[in-house]
Amino acid sequence: MNFFRGVITGQATGPQPTGAETIQKLCDRVASSTLLEDRRDAVRALKSLSKKYRMEVGTQAMDHLINILQTDRSDSEILGYALDTLYNIICNDEEEEQDENAQKQTDDLGAQFTEKFIQDPEHITLLLTLLEEFDFHVRWPGVKLLTALLKNQGVQVQGIVLVSPMGVSRLMDLLADSREVIRNDGLLLLQQLTKGNAAIQKIVAFENAFERLLEIISDEGCSDGGIVVEDCLLLLLNLLKNNSSNQNFFKEGSYIQKMKPWFEVGDDNSGWSAQKVTNLHLMLQLVRVMVSPVNSPGATASCQKSMYQCGLLQQLCTILMATGVPADILTETINTVSEVIRGSQVNQDYFASVNAPSNPPRPAIVVLLMSMVNERQPFVLRCAVLYCFQCFLYRNQKGQGEIVSTLLPSTIDANSISAGQLLCGGLFSVDSLSNWCAAVALAHALQDNLTQKEQLLRVQLATSLGKPPVSLLQQCTNILSQGSKVQTRVGLLMLLCTWISNCPIAVTHFLHNQDNVPFLTAQISENLGEDERLVQGLCALLLGICIYYNDNSLENYTKEKLKQLIEKRIGKENFVEKLGFITKHELYSRAALKPQPIFPSPEQMLFDHEFTKLVKELEGVITKAVHKSSEEDKKEEEVKKTLEQHDNIVTQYKELIREQDAQIQELKEQVASMTTQTDQMQATISQQLSQIQQHKDQYNILKLKLGKDSQSQPSTQADGSQVNGLQTEELSQLREELEELRKQHTLLQTQVGDKDALIDSLKSAAQTSESSGGGSANTELLQELEALKSQVQSQLADINQLKTERQELLRRAEAGAADAAPSSDGTSDAIKELESRLSAQMSETERLKESQAGLEQQLASATSTVAILQTEKSKLQSELQESKKEQDDLLMLLADQDQKIHGLKQRLKDLGEPVEDEDDIDAREQTSDEEDEDED
Repeated sequence: MNFFRGVITGQATGPQPTGAETIQKLCDRVASSTLLEDRRDAVRALKSLSKKYRMEVGTQAMDHLINILQTDRSDSEILGYALDTLYNIICNDEEEEQDENAQKQTDDLGAQFTEKFIQDPEHITLLLTLLEEFDFHVRWPGVKLLTALLKNQGVQVQGIVLVSPMGVSRLMDLLADSREVIRNDGLLLLQQLTKGNAAIQKIVAFENAFERLLEIISDEGCSDGGIVVEDCLLLLLNLLKNNSSNQNFFKEGSYIQKMKPWFEVGDDNSGWSAQKVTNLHLMLQLVRVMVSPVNSPGATASCQKSMYQCGLLQQLCTILMATGVPADILTETINTVSEVIRGSQVNQDYFASVNAPSNPPRPAIVVLLMSMVNERQPFVLRCAVLYCFQCFLYRNQKGQGEIVSTLLPSTIDANSISAGQLLCGGLFSVDSLSNWCAAVALAHALQDNLTQKEQLLRVQLATSLGKPPVSLLQQCTNILSQGSKVQTRVGLLMLLCTWISNCPIAVTHFLHNQDNVPFLTAQISENLGEDERLVQGLCALLLGICIYYNDNSLENYTKEKLKQLIEKRIGKENFVEKLGFITKHELYSRAALKPQPIFPSPEQMLFDHEFTKLVKELEGVITKAVHKSSEEDKKEEEVKKTLEQHDNIVTQYKELIREQDAQIQELKEQVASMTTQTDQMQATISQQLSQIQQHKDQYNILKLKLGKDSQSQPSTQADGSQVNGLQTEELSQLREELEELRKQHTLLQTQVGDKDALIDSLKSAAQTSESSGGGSANTELLQELEALKSQVQSQLADINQLKTERQELLRRAEAGAADAAPSSDGTSDAIKELESRLSAQMSETERLKESQAGLEQQLASATSTVAILQTEKSKLQSELQESKKEQDDLLMLLADQDQKIHGLKQRLKDLGEPVEDEDDIDAREQTSDEEDEDED
């Protein structure tokens, strides 16, 4: 123990051992001591020597320290000492300033020890296990050690953590630690862990990292927070940048809405600490990551929509128009707003409506353009304003029209400053950077917009008193011919190329000035210095556009004459070589990478991103157009016109086919609707047939009842005559009357049978009307109904006759009662029975009348349904015949077009142009398939 105390306190009685000897003795004690206290003291001593004797401790003690981590898990103190010692020998951070060579040696030493530590992946797994310990003296040094390992050998350590079971999840638990120092160092650890590894970034994101980080930012005070907020934002940037999966998860989780409070900076913007500036700068970068132009268009548009709906864009515009905002924050805010509105019509419209808080209020676009053309403003701020203006006009024809309209004579307001006036002022100012920015901004107002290119030809400029105004196009060429700075000429040439490309009217206006073509040919043909090569290339491009988009309306400057001029004055090969100077320029490829204009200095601000696209599109076609002969041009024009006519015809037929398809689809829908109606009618008819069957059953029951009554009637009367002792003559008379009633009853039964037959005929008539819809069947049904009505009337007459006979029978019974009093009771009973039978027969007759009325109603409904179906069927048949006739005509027209195409292809073959026939294409596809089968 005295030895350890001597090492720690620096006191020694004999000769002082060297550092290496002391470390060797300590390592031996760590390896051989059986007492935990002795090992702990030895490790503590190694920790105290690890910074001064980093090489010796790392070389001799690393294996022993790792062994301590594996064997002494129960003692947190010795674990903490071992972890601190390993951190000291692996970490490259030095507080004292060192020269470059010493720092390089230190870095190399840390990388060597890190490589030695991770040779066995189990060491990283062991370290991840130790991080589960809640003890501060174990967890905190473990976090620092793993962070240092990631700094030195990030890719290798990331790979080990990724394959370790629950490795990332254990590290995510650090963010939930209540001890801030561990949580904060856990943020640094996750920053190193997520650098450049998309797989780990996804795992961390799905471990609820976004929710936890946003909570920490909010708890720490958002932009007013300290270094912890900065660390959270850096980790969020790692998780989201160039990771489309995490970006989508961030958007779908509604985390964009939670970013809005970050930008509520308040009215008093006087106190901006350095940390607040850093935090807000990172927050703006985070917004830009979500709407970056390099993201997929669909994802960017979705994020732009969310930012507008939650009010984030409005909050950014408030910062944009606020006073007292630091210049770098203002610049980054402009860039952020630019990308939030880029290509989004809704966001662009909102930005156009934003006004600056001035008196009188001015549009934000005007205020920003004032900064862009002001040479006293910082260069980065002017670049940001130009980018904002470009993004506002990107795919925004409405905004392009509004900008160009401010230049037209009919809309100029002398009492206010407009965007057009500012652009013209910048275009012709003495500052070359303002010239370039204004020219590029105006070119974006014309990008892919033929209407505005033609409208801009109307713009007239007043040059000086007493002189007539000149057009904007002419003024641009005048400045070019005056030999201004290279940056100014490059900007004007880019504007002119964008203006007249794909606009024959503008080409004609440009060529109408007799000085323009000689100036261009002179510029191209001269052998100028290195700085003028770009100007020569742009002049060649402008002249090539005049050839390619020439409509030959000017006799002196037709396509053929311009090509002859190039061949005589310049030479075709020399012209193509000068044209290639544009793409070979060192700044061209840099501008082609990103839409945002980022330049290290104003002198290098030469190319615009959208213009590089135009050059790439036109360079090949212009070269081909210059080398073509006049005959080839004529043939190509003829073929082009023929193909245009063919395309127009095909387009017309396509429209016709679309219309017919729409009609056919409509007819199909109608047929489907009618089929449904027919099914419903079938169901209705089936229901009616069921009801008819029920009525038939009721008639059968009525027949049975009437049959029983007729059988029981004679016996009843005979018994009554015997019992009551009626006179013979009266009984005979009654029998005759009853016999007559029987005959009438039989007649009624016959009529009921006829009614049954009529019901059957109605059923067959309904079925016939359902299948054929013929009018003759309906006529027969109507005739049968008339017959039924006659029968019912006959029944009513018979019933009336029965009533009369009943009255007569009653009268005679009353007369016979005076002569034979004893028979009165029997006669009365017979009369009552006869009355009850007559009442029953009358009720049955009434029921028959009700059934007849129901049948008439059902027949009328069926007849109406059949008529409707027949009408619709006839209409559908006529429409089907018309559609077939139109399709036959279309097939004939397409056959004629196939013959014309074949003729055109034959003409192209005769002209020597390569044309692939359908047989050649089929043969090539068959050969390719056979080769694939052979490979399989």
